Amino acid sequence: MKLRQFFIAGCVFLVAQTALAQTPASQEPLLIIGASFAEGKTPFNNGTAPLGGIAAEFGRYLSLGQALTRNHKLPGLVINEAQAGASTFARFACATGSPTCGPASWDSYQTQFDRAVRRVALPPSFTSHSAKYVVITVANDCLHADAFGVPQTASKPCTVNDMNASVDRMIAVGKSALSKGITPIFDVYPAYESLDLPLFKSLHGLQWVISEWEYKHFREMQRARIRAELPGAIELDIWQQFSHNGDGLHPATKAV
Repeated sequence: MKLRQFFIAGCVFLVAQTALAQTPASQEPLLIIGASFAEGKTPFNNGTAPLGGIAAEFGRYLSLGQALTRNHKLPGLVINEAQAGASTFARFACATGSPTCGPASWDSYQTQFDRAVRRVALPPSFTSHSAKYVVITVANDCLHADAFGVPQTASKPCTVNDMNASVDRMIAVGKSALSKGITPIFDVYPAYESLDLPLFKSLHGLQWVISEWEYKHFREMQRARIRAELPGAIELDIWQQFSHNGDGLHPATKAV
């Protein structure tokens, strides 16, 4: 099965079926938050943007958010607040070789989620909403030198405590969703062997990228903790047949 076919069959179709099974005639929106797997564009804020506002693969990249929007099986609209390059926490962008960071920045996953919920708030009180699911995709936390909001020369690979702190933030967003009656749907990091992170490092001039051991440990830590601490969440391992698009990190999207 080609990646895009699995992309749709394993995520979009499953999510849509779950929603439709419960509310056959619904037009409920699907919320999405996350980083570049969910959205191929970096955010513009007050005239500035991380990485100059560039889109992944110069606009030729099909993100999960766009794939979900294109799929006719979804019962309602897709509300995508994800930002390419984002981490679970708010941070400034730090250009390669620069001793300073900002003013361009990314929002946290919690802020992304809060915005998505506000977009589907219902009158007259606007304290209830029309969404039942939020897709939360993997973040840039710990993956590379420009994922910390400090100059790349000052950043260091994550410790186990740092990794746990990242997962804490991911779980906190999941709990926030559940508290509002919204079911969080998490993906899983692709297998390390499917990526080429040294290639991604060289193409983007990064100071460093996560090592194989660190990546595998972080991947399994996040997966295990979400399963244990968010029993009301859904996990969709949609990247089982992952292949990158030539940059070492982002998924290829070949025609079905």
